[in-house]
Amino acid sequence: MKYLIKRYLAVVYEALLMLALALALTAAYILLVGDASHGWKRLGLQILLWLVMGAYFVRCWAVTGQTLASQTWKLKVVDQSGQLLGARQAVLRYLVASILLLPAGLTLWWALLDREQQFLHDRLLGSRIIELSRA
Repeated sequence: MKYLIKRYLAVVYEALLMLALALALTAAYILLVGDASHGWKRLGLQILLWLVMGAYFVRCWAVTGQTLASQTWKLKVVDQSGQLLGARQAVLRYLVASILLLPAGLTLWWALLDREQQFLHDRLLGSRIIELSRA
């Protein structure tokens, strides 16, 4: 249970980081494009935010296996053989996680039922989050 709590705390930390990123990007976008509360400007902002966040996650997972939050909590994303995800795997993980977050955070709730406390997107894709030993 301690491991699962650690993972959820990392999710909260990650959400706060993404909120800060979203606020900064939104401010820059509004300065450049103007009111983005409806129409194509709103859709453009949403796509921009999703793509920039995706670039952050994909790069982190493919290069080190760790985002800032997972470094803090000593967690790492790996494939079934314990190796870093390839770029394609990392992109697929971001896509599937994004989709599975939409229905009330389904992928996060899944970990409560999973025998290894993995998120649903990791279970489906064969990736997993491991806890690094304290050195």
